Amino acid sequence: MAQLSIHRPSPLNLSDLTRTSSCLVSPVLFFSELAVDRGDDPPPPPPPPPPPLLPPRLSLNKGIGMALRAARRLASCSRQGRLLLPSQAQAPCNPTAAFLHSHATSFGYKQVREEEKSRLVGNVFSSVASSYDLMNDLMSVGLHRLWKDRLISKLNPFPGMKHLDVAGGTGDVAFRVLERVKSVSHRAMQGTLTDTEEDTHIYVCDINPNMLNVGKKRAAERGYNEEHCLSWIQGDAEALSFEDGSMDGYTIAFGIRNVTHIEKALSEAYRVLKRGGRFLCLELSHVDVPVFKEIYDVYSFSVIPTMGELVSGDRQSYQYLVESIRRFPNQEKFAQMIQEAGFERVEYENLVGGVVAIHSGLKL
Repeated sequence: MAQLSIHRPSPLNLSDLTRTSSCLVSPVLFFSELAVDRGDDPPPPPPPPPPPLLPPRLSLNKGIGMALRAARRLASCSRQGRLLLPSQAQAPCNPTAAFLHSHATSFGYKQVREEEKSRLVGNVFSSVASSYDLMNDLMSVGLHRLWKDRLISKLNPFPGMKHLDVAGGTGDVAFRVLERVKSVSHRAMQGTLTDTEEDTHIYVCDINPNMLNVGKKRAAERGYNEEHCLSWIQGDAEALSFEDGSMDGYTIAFGIRNVTHIEKALSEAYRVLKRGGRFLCLELSHVDVPVFKEIYDVYSFSVIPTMGELVSGDRQSYQYLVESIRRFPNQEKFAQMIQEAGFERVEYENLVGGVVAIHSGLKL
């Protein structure tokens, strides 16, 4: 057997091999034991073992398990293209970082400054305005028409009402309200136009002028008299230009997830409604059927952006639209936010397994 010489030649015997287990704790301890003089003097006591790498109450198996779970979570987030939410990240330590963190908001999966979001969202809808309704038909396979019809059915418009439709620039919801009012009035009066029907007025408010221009063009094609029944107003859902208690109804379809401060938009909706006024929101939401959710995710992230690129030449805008759905509060959380804004009798209805939801509330 090969000779191991440190102080003086000495054969490596079996007793030395028993000491090799100590190298699992400290290689220095192992070689120091081989280096001692093997005379009559007893060897000095071994140094104390090094401190444990893990806390005393955390076993090695538990530590490895925690590491593996963390790795799997990070890998899953990477595969799905997700970023950690601000609430999941460690809070910033320095004052400057804390300021930036507290004034950030989501734009899809990106974090941006609050004052930037309105501009970015505006760019999205300016880009897709001309093809917006066509893309709605394609993305939903025409189902968005049925969803909006259901929204109007829950609103139950009546002749003479003053109604505000927010983020409704293309007029899709406003036209449905007017058509329902005319239908109700004609059934009641055998087709005779009444004074209350003439008093009906729909205000379409949208922050994007390009979307409003599309709506105005469509209204002219349908023969609606803008002076008497329709008004097109460029405005912000978070700071409406209408008087307190001036509206009988408020709708917002596929728009509230794009506002920077949802709470402010809900508070404004409550402010402008009369007592007894109804709030209704139609929004893409969170699928609650497990198998269908997986199919819907694949369709959303793979098909919709590609469709947007082919139809409107803008893939990124539809990538944002898909991501913004995932960042929007789920049905229960959003219902709670509506209640906190002051509304009562708050409820919601899932359509197509939660692909969309209609939330409603009353100002009493």
